[in-house]
Amino acid sequence: MIVVRISLNVLPEKQLEVMQTLLSMIEPVGKETGCLNYAVFADIEDKCLFSLLAEWETREDVDRHIGSQRFGVLLGSRTLLCEPPQIRIHTVSLSEGMEAVHAVRDKR
Repeated sequence: MIVVRISLNVLPEKQLEVMQTLLSMIEPVGKETGCLNYAVFADIEDKCLFSLLAEWETREDVDRHIGSQRFGVLLGSRTLLCEPPQIRIHTVSLSEGMEAVHAVRDKR
């Protein structure tokens, strides 16, 4: 699995415009091949900070998305930001769930 996190620090006067753009991307990107999850988050203390968190099946799926027009729209929003977006792509080799929590707590 590949996890992509994008952090955006938006100009205060452009916050609504960027939020509407990000929200409009959730459904169509979520339907792209290989997309497992695509979510937008707003910081509860600073309404100008947004994070996109996407989970993809393969690196090829991520690369296809990065080359897409939709991702181009996101990159085009750079003029609405205080600083360049921070983009991090993580390759996950192991993913655990509640069973890991139970295993640790049962040892106590």
